[in-house]
Amino acid sequence: MSGVEQAERGQRAGLAELYVQHAPDGIRLAFLLTGDRALAEDLVQEAFARFVGRLGHLRNPDAFGWYLRRTLVNLSRSHLRHRKVERAYLEGVAANLGRPPTPEGELDERIHEALLRLPDRQRAALILRLYLDLSEGQTAQILRCRPGTVRSLVSRGMRTLRSELGVEAR
Repeated sequence: MSGVEQAERGQRAGLAELYVQHAPDGIRLAFLLTGDRALAEDLVQEAFARFVGRLGHLRNPDAFGWYLRRTLVNLSRSHLRHRKVERAYLEGVAANLGRPPTPEGELDERIHEALLRLPDRQRAALILRLYLDLSEGQTAQILRCRPGTVRSLVSRGMRTLRSELGVEAR
């Protein structure tokens, strides 16, 4: 076996190990961001596919979790942005045809429904801070903004959730 083949085999093994270690957390994060389990799995697959060529450049294996989170937040935002454009187009077509658009499947959890109605950045900030328990600095790095912006996004998101759910602030 040549040196190139051994290196490729080693990279595949390393990627498989990273997948086993990080995919479940990535799927949970993507599900919270999108509300769709199948889409969450697809986004994790996409994130890993984007990383395949860069595995040799990973100096610190602990950094992969950060890479995966940032990639998943970006992929979910991109997907939701495209879905919003598609939905607007379909609603316009349906209005022209005189038929109402088909509603998407409803989620069972009231809180998750309200969370999914938040703007993308507010939802991502809330999930990263409160669900993953990341610090403001860590969340700011992933969202590529300042810690003060993270505080503002979380505050506005919580205010909206409380209002929608009829919960008074403590």
